[in-house]
Amino acid sequence: MKKINWNNVRLVVILLVVVFLYSFSGKRNETRWLKEIGITFEETENFITRDKVNKLLIQNYANVTDVRKDKLDLNKLEKSLDDNPMIEKAEVYATIDGKLKAVIRQKMPIARVYRGTQSYYIDRNGDQMPLSESYTARVPLVTGELDKIENEKLQELLLYLYNNDFLKKNIIGIQVNPNGSLKMRSRSYSYEIEFGVPFNIERKLKNYMAFVQDASKDSVIGQYKTINLKFTQQVVCTKK
Repeated sequence: MKKINWNNVRLVVILLVVVFLYSFSGKRNETRWLKEIGITFEETENFITRDKVNKLLIQNYANVTDVRKDKLDLNKLEKSLDDNPMIEKAEVYATIDGKLKAVIRQKMPIARVYRGTQSYYIDRNGDQMPLSESYTARVPLVTGELDKIENEKLQELLLYLYNNDFLKKNIIGIQVNPNGSLKMRSRSYSYEIEFGVPFNIERKLKNYMAFVQDASKDSVIGQYKTINLKFTQQVVCTKK
């Protein structure tokens, strides 16, 4: 008679118990009723409110907290959030303790466009974004003949301004001229900045920052009418 290997028997029994407990807990977790909704924003600025996100989450249900976890379509909820023009990406999931969580990455505006009767933001991905009812972004105002400038060049310029702390605070307006050249306005000074066409963007803006750093050491900077950045080798200034 073959001797029974009790170690193997114990191993099989333990394995079966683990599988049973895992299946039981999984089934119990799936049939748990949702108790509350938690919403987290990745950004500090709220271009869309928590109340609006909450309404988007429950628009397909009378009340999401009256839904069982296994009856909840998380992909559908994510899509309803992603389709909102204020949201760049949403992640929706349910926790073990019965909470519905939504992590929201909002679209981030880097400029505001005035075009005829239209006004909208351009976000960091170069897409149009509607104005928000709850928050106004402090970004440069872009006006003029936008058809005369390549979208890629405008986006390159706007991103450079947005990612530089000094320029982000200093440049408040960009006008596109009929010939495709650009004119900028400063927050701190009354002069106009003749930028020219949007080429050698980084070089021109570095020249401008060096000029401001040097000229602001005395009061002479307030005497200028125009700052010309068209020539990449130098900054040409005209007094009032």
